[in-house]
Amino acid sequence: MLEKYFKLQENGTTVKTEVVAGLTTFMTMAYILAVNPSILSASGMNPDAILTATALASFIGCMAMALLANYPFALAPGLGLNAFFAYTICGTMGYSWQFALLAVFVEGLIFIVLSVTNVREAIFNSIPTQLKSGVSVGIGLFCAFIGLQNANIVVDGATLVTIVNFKENFSTVGIGALLAIIGLMIISVLYVKKVKGAMLIGILATWLLGIICQLTGLYQVTPDAGFYSLIPSWSSFNIGAIGETFGQCFNLGSLNFKMVDFIVIMFSFLFVDMFDTLGTLIGVANKADMLDENGKLPKIKEALLADAIATSAGAILGTSTTTTFVESSSGVSEGGRTGLASVVTGLLFLLSLVLAPVFITIPSFATAPALIFVGFLMISAVKKIEFNDLTEAIPSFIALLIMPLTYSISDGIAAGMISYVVINVCSGKAKKISPLMYVLAVLFVLKYILL
Repeated sequence: MLEKYFKLQENGTTVKTEVVAGLTTFMTMAYILAVNPSILSASGMNPDAILTATALASFIGCMAMALLANYPFALAPGLGLNAFFAYTICGTMGYSWQFALLAVFVEGLIFIVLSVTNVREAIFNSIPTQLKSGVSVGIGLFCAFIGLQNANIVVDGATLVTIVNFKENFSTVGIGALLAIIGLMIISVLYVKKVKGAMLIGILATWLLGIICQLTGLYQVTPDAGFYSLIPSWSSFNIGAIGETFGQCFNLGSLNFKMVDFIVIMFSFLFVDMFDTLGTLIGVANKADMLDENGKLPKIKEALLADAIATSAGAILGTSTTTTFVESSSGVSEGGRTGLASVVTGLLFLLSLVLAPVFITIPSFATAPALIFVGFLMISAVKKIEFNDLTEAIPSFIALLIMPLTYSISDGIAAGMISYVVINVCSGKAKKISPLMYVLAVLFVLKYILL
């Protein structure tokens, strides 16, 4: 049955490979179960309701991706957009979380329409192949940068970022950074030796080393500083709290807002979500060699539709925008090639409703080595950039540079598109630019001016 539906043999994979890939992707994403409630609760929402909504929205998104597109791409409420939801809309602007959920729900509906009518597919296909390679490399650097920060190997400093001082706060920051480096070495050696599940083994080994360090006193539990126990402990949370957020995006009677503000906020969600998703699909699909000779992704419409459905479903459940996660690249790097990997990831998110106390115990320094190594694997796409053609290479370089430095996939794509149009027009090569590229470049410029 699995072979018939997911076409495992046709995609050069096996059930075992897909299961390991799905588990690896989940392990690198599990942090969202703790981080999303922490951020969104600042809006006044019940943390238990948010955790339940996060798990359910992720399950729905992963299953939609698997059943509609048969791709190993996992979905969950995205970082950045949840901060915009809680701190800007509900904080600075003073709107209720019900209002913010309504904006997310409407954004999802618009995405569904854009996906069904081929608009999002046309945008994906309009991005030049060379620029897609730049985006893929940029996402790899972005993953590595996230990993370095999650492990506290790279920290804030006088030069904006600097290497951690291992001696200072060694029992918390220092030991975590050191364990992450050890984890990276474990993954690297296992990968060189072609050991299946290298990244998953690396994550578990690093976590186990952390537990040993906690038991021996090398790692100190300091909750006030954000360093929690690494030893899983059973505790329950109120799954029924989902009733406090479910369907509240339709509670129009309690909403009082300016239509102009609503439109601006909704389009802010729309722009960031659209190009974050497109960028992630480009990067992960490129790594998995799923793009055809023209740089197009088969079943892109279905993949985008799954993402849109997950966004609206998440809003109904009570969470911010659900989107395709860049951490999917960790599963792809383990050989995941079909929707079966997404099914595994989705089922683990569903299981987290019961085992959340265990999953949220996984420390960020244990998953960080996998993200850093994924950066290495994805940077290989730089070979596909034709550096002899500067009108193609320079925009690709700008995209891959801006992405990690601004901590934003959409900003990297925007910089790449705008520079591509400007450089080619001024170089007398305007004819090779598609009309949609002109439109997108102008829209990006307007976004930075107006939003």
